[in-house]
Amino acid sequence: MMKSSARIGPLPPAYRAPALWLLVAVLAGLALLLPPIAQTPHYHDFVDQRSCWGIPNCLDSLSNIPFMLAGAIGLFLLHRSAAQGRFRDPREAWPYRLFFVGAVLIGFGSGYYHLEPTNDRLLWDRLAMMLTFMSWVAAIVAERVSLQAGLRLLPLLLAAGLGSAAWWWWSEVQGTGDMRFYLLMQLYPMLLIPLLLWLYPPRYSGDRTILGVVGLYLLALLFDRGDRVVFGLTDGVVSGHTIKHLIAALAVLAIARHLQRRHAF
Repeated sequence: MMKSSARIGPLPPAYRAPALWLLVAVLAGLALLLPPIAQTPHYHDFVDQRSCWGIPNCLDSLSNIPFMLAGAIGLFLLHRSAAQGRFRDPREAWPYRLFFVGAVLIGFGSGYYHLEPTNDRLLWDRLAMMLTFMSWVAAIVAERVSLQAGLRLLPLLLAAGLGSAAWWWWSEVQGTGDMRFYLLMQLYPMLLIPLLLWLYPPRYSGDRTILGVVGLYLLALLFDRGDRVVFGLTDGVVSGHTIKHLIAALAVLAIARHLQRRHAF
């Protein structure tokens, strides 16, 4: 049974890992060939700068509370899922623990940043984001490729993701801002996770939910890009960046719910 399921997929098993590594290498090569990509000079000038209850940039700051709640709920549901034996191997839960811890840290880091937007504060937000993204990639690798591959890649992915955020911050300090590698590490999950779902047969149900989470994050980015447009369309009620926070927190909750509801094949 296991032998026949290994043949499922668009490519023979021997070509799947090389296809993934080829994509990783091509994107990394393109990033190296590009000139440094500087952060826009007005990045910190979000449209909604209203204060309330003495909190600067109130809605952009407080809308990070859902991240903390989503991460905490995720940790609770993950503990229940592990206790109920919903993982084929208990070690598969390790990357997800880091994922939900990262979500909590995003809430703290982004909230801290929005109280007084600066590059130094933004670093903590981006470090937490990289912890979350890279942990999720490792979790999917562990489930689709092999547990050993996912756990071995986890520290390498974390080093690359956290290092990309640190490189951006250091380059800004040096006056030569370079976001290439940080942007690359954000792009990898959006491309690699759907590709992993396509190339490797599932061991758990719920592929549509995983793709839906990728879609939610892309939607969040769209609202972020339309920060001022959304603020204008809503007559100043809410900005695109605030909605981005809420959609991204919803994506974290979707993963938590997915882990609780899925079943092994």
